[in-house]
Amino acid sequence: MVTSAANPSPASFTAGSGTFDLRDVSVAYGKEMAIAGVSMHIPPQAVTALIGPSGCGKSTLLRCLNRMNDEIGNVTVGGKVLLDGSDINSRDIDSVELRMRVGMVFQRPNPFPMSIYENVVFGPRTQGIRRKDDLDELVEESLKRAALWTEVKGSLKKHAFELSGGQQQRLCIARALATRPEVMLMDEPASALDPISTQQIEDTIAELKSSVTIVIVTHNMQQAARISDQTAFMLRESIETPAHLIEVGETKTMFMTPSDKRTESYITGRFG
Repeated sequence: MVTSAANPSPASFTAGSGTFDLRDVSVAYGKEMAIAGVSMHIPPQAVTALIGPSGCGKSTLLRCLNRMNDEIGNVTVGGKVLLDGSDINSRDIDSVELRMRVGMVFQRPNPFPMSIYENVVFGPRTQGIRRKDDLDELVEESLKRAALWTEVKGSLKKHAFELSGGQQQRLCIARALATRPEVMLMDEPASALDPISTQQIEDTIAELKSSVTIVIVTHNMQQAARISDQTAFMLRESIETPAHLIEVGETKTMFMTPSDKRTESYITGRFG
């Protein structure tokens, strides 16, 4: 059992493929067990969707993958979360470095209160990159990968808050990409956006997955079916019991012939 409030000493990762293996993962908030017994493989350079009703632990599980639960306090994480074979909850792992490797995009756009350019270079600067030519190259590369470059290349000094909601979310994706992560976590990244912006985010995800492992939480079954390669269905069956993983598998198989009746009921809209 690892207490997430632990303050690890810095350590360096060896660059890997961005493969996660979860082994009997559990999360408790104080004495209340939120999720329990989650074991699954998250393959590299693919999109894994976490689905399930509200309150079933999807976001809690997502936060286990970059130790964002550390920031909540009074949280205990059990089991093992392995990234390319390394236990990310080890005291030897630096959580800041982990989050450079495992970027995150939240439900609502959260750009920093600064220019477009300064948003993107924030992470690389903390990594020690100072040369302007290098930063300029990273900004262009990251904004292109986030499908935002053509819209903002002439106004990089513009304040990020002047962008539309969809543009702000793609800027947040670019900001995360600037540290060249192996994994991107996305917690309902399009739920607050209009249909056109949602399509742009989905197109961006489709482009990114050839080079980055993506794990996305979504309530939108059509979105999960469109963009993911693998789907994991989680469920909390009563207030007295923790959420757990019902099944995980190839998305097409899961949506057409799920193994569990509860998965079929959720996907077809009978509950949730």
